[in-house]
Amino acid sequence: MRLANLSFRYARRAPWVLHGVDLDLPPGTVAEVTGRNGAGKSTLLRLLAGTTPPTRGRVTGRPPVVGYAPEIFPVEQPFTVIAYLSRMAAVRGLTPTSIDPWVDRLGMAALLDVPLRDLSKGSAHKVGLAQALLAPPGLLILDEPFSGLDAQARAELPGIVEEVAAAGGIVVVSDHQNGLTGRPALARLHVGDGTVIRMDHDVLTSAAPGTAVIEILVDAGDAEAVTRKLQADGYQAVIRGVRTEGNEAR
Repeated sequence: MRLANLSFRYARRAPWVLHGVDLDLPPGTVAEVTGRNGAGKSTLLRLLAGTTPPTRGRVTGRPPVVGYAPEIFPVEQPFTVIAYLSRMAAVRGLTPTSIDPWVDRLGMAALLDVPLRDLSKGSAHKVGLAQALLAPPGLLILDEPFSGLDAQARAELPGIVEEVAAAGGIVVVSDHQNGLTGRPALARLHVGDGTVIRMDHDVLTSAAPGTAVIEILVDAGDAEAVTRKLQADGYQAVIRGVRTEGNEAR
């Protein structure tokens, strides 16, 4: 899946929320979107999912089955949980039994007859996750998926992410709860100043207790020399992203 020169703003003369984003997401990628509040993380997720069209640029290679769980599930709908999930299953051409595994894994049995409008935030989030997973997604977009979840669902979710990635799916997550911290090969997508910088896989997850990670911003031409010097001094050091002219990141 590729984003080419992707840009978005809400109105013709409005400032760019994202501008000139170039990004490759190969099958099996699990990526965490980071950045300050208001930097455009949720906008990037919606562009990836296809729920928001870009102002400029394009997305190619998006898998045909996309599962998207927004940060705030729209509960103002005239359904119970079971009626809503049954309808979503039908929309995807699935049988009602496709709901059953997610009812068990996310601990939703007691919620099935509850109207959506009466759900707590955490319970509504479970429904959002379940509808995103009903059909095996080739692309799974999760906006703050751990927020408000109980212990059972929190414990289950990392395994679900692994299953999607192992099947060749792409998973992109925005997560302030650090629910995937420590996962090997977790890619980082840092959103800032209207651009996205693709981070390399996290190779510092084995850092010993009592250590700290310090981020240093240097000129692109000096990155390799600085990294080599730090490594020669006995530090773990990696180049995690290079921003080039035209806002292209590699």
